[in-house]
Amino acid sequence: MSSIDLGSVTPVSSPIRSASDVARLINTVDSSVSHARMIVLLALGGVFLDAYDLTTLSYGIDDVAREFGLTPALTGLVGSAIMIGTIFGSLIGGWLTDRIGRYQVFMADMLFFVVAAIAAGLAPNVWVLIGARFVMGLGVGIDLPVAMAFLAEFSKFNGRGNKASRLAAWCPMWYVASSVCFLLIFGLYFLLPAEHAGWLWRASLIFGAVPALVIILFRNRFMNESPLWAANQGDLANAARILRESYGIHAHEADDARREPSPPPVRIRVLFQRPYLGRTIVASVMNLCIPFEYTAIAFFLPSILSQFLGAGVFETIAASLALNVLFAFTGGLLGMRLAYRYPSRHVAIAGFALQTVALVALALAGHPHGALAVGVVLLMLGTWLFAEGFGPGAQMMIYPTLSYPATIRGTGVGFGRSLCGIGQALALFVLPILQARLGTNMFWVVAISAVTPIVFLLIIRYEPTANDVDDESVA
Repeated sequence: MSSIDLGSVTPVSSPIRSASDVARLINTVDSSVSHARMIVLLALGGVFLDAYDLTTLSYGIDDVAREFGLTPALTGLVGSAIMIGTIFGSLIGGWLTDRIGRYQVFMADMLFFVVAAIAAGLAPNVWVLIGARFVMGLGVGIDLPVAMAFLAEFSKFNGRGNKASRLAAWCPMWYVASSVCFLLIFGLYFLLPAEHAGWLWRASLIFGAVPALVIILFRNRFMNESPLWAANQGDLANAARILRESYGIHAHEADDARREPSPPPVRIRVLFQRPYLGRTIVASVMNLCIPFEYTAIAFFLPSILSQFLGAGVFETIAASLALNVLFAFTGGLLGMRLAYRYPSRHVAIAGFALQTVALVALALAGHPHGALAVGVVLLMLGTWLFAEGFGPGAQMMIYPTLSYPATIRGTGVGFGRSLCGIGQALALFVLPILQARLGTNMFWVVAISAVTPIVFLLIIRYEPTANDVDDESVA
């Protein structure tokens, strides 16, 4: 009697005929035990870089102005150069992500970060610094569309660790990066001799090259092209290879698969055609309003703590770090859990509503006097950051990324991020004026940007987590 070695039996290979077949296969596996998980982590590493680079000069801009003897106009240009780069980078990066693929864009972007970080940290004059910060902004803008594509396309649609949950992870990662930036500044504040304190901003900028170099070193072992993108290009054989390598899914190109020509270049106008028009409107409103709010609280947090509460340098850095870790990061972790349990719209509305309450309370509090009043203000700041973490912060990536299929995902997210850069640039211009003229009453104006997305989410009731937009059979 012969015996059969069951362990040597080759697993059944699944035929794939379209991107929908690829999506369905991905949805059947546990990506936590495959290379797909490492790709997700590397994509989140890109998000870390984005947040770090945008945060790193929040404390160093005054030192830059003193070292180079800058006028207020040039100081503003140094601060805004990265945002200008982000606006252009988002549009370019989104288009390239859909046109030439996720992998090539992501790796080129990491080189952007390395070169820009080193050049900015060693800048001999202000013009080199401005140019390097602009290039850094291009990197930030390019990265987010491709990072969101990786997070969505290397995750299953349902259950724990699904697309929504991993997209929501961008928010706590953002606050991790901000906290690392604060910790680095905090450490250098004590370690650097007084005569070298002016190097604090240079050291913090150069550090931004380190995570990018780590990602580059790991690229050959773990990184891969998106199988959904490959399938949409008509390259089903390559899609099958990626499924085997990154997921351990045994798949092959079906013998009867139709050879589809490569799709034409994506145009932004497709975002404003049905069925995507309503989704684009909601995503656009969120991408304009959220950064306006965020800038008012997060970017101006040191100013709020020092001007309104009378905190010194040490207290300001410590309080900013504590608020980010205790409230924003915690809210972001909650957002990951809520993302796979509740509809995106409902979580977003709840977050915006809580932020509205916090902003109204800050406006009513004015300049607090006494420990109790100061405690209330700090609690409201923390409440806003907590709501940002689980609500708008997470959903501003979940909503657009899962609203568009892989064929136009990069373009859709990139367009939204360009609006986000415009919203933040507008906030950086308008908020200092409002703060000077209105004081704490500026929070009444900021509250409008929390209420507006609620209105649009209630009117346009599309739910991006209801069905997998990459699986045409259930769309």
